[in-house]
Amino acid sequence: MTVIERLADLGITLPTPMAPVATYVPVTIAGNLVIVSGQLPAIEGKVAVTGKLGAGVSLEEGQHAARLCLINVLAQLQNLVPGGLDRIARVLRLGGYIAAAPDFTQHAVVMNGASDLTVAAFGEAGRHARSTIGVASLPLDAAVEVDGMFWLS
Repeated sequence: MTVIERLADLGITLPTPMAPVATYVPVTIAGNLVIVSGQLPAIEGKVAVTGKLGAGVSLEEGQHAARLCLINVLAQLQNLVPGGLDRIARVLRLGGYIAAAPDFTQHAVVMNGASDLTVAAFGEAGRHARSTIGVASLPLDAAVEVDGMFWLS
């Protein structure tokens, strides 16, 4: 089963990738290494989950935001990697940035929204290293941002 088929089984259709909001490229490929710039929890080009975890944004909303971010990471891969998602042999690393109130401590639980989807989409090849960091703010007031590193077959 392909990654696109697995995503379809989960009810996910990849969106048109969001254009960069500053001076950077969404995807860089060097040999077999692919790096995807941070993606926001956008739907149809608009940030869908804004604010801070622990200050108006619930844990469940944060997990949903992380999942949306990962969907946008996958959309960038499908759009910009020759051969699309079928070329991804392994998810190497995800980075999660969680806009959070100073006393919020469940960053890792929020980021599971993205991590769980990588395993659902790629199986064992979706298990990855990860960093999850709480930050004071993110671009466009997004609640979460996710970037990633992938290995091509």
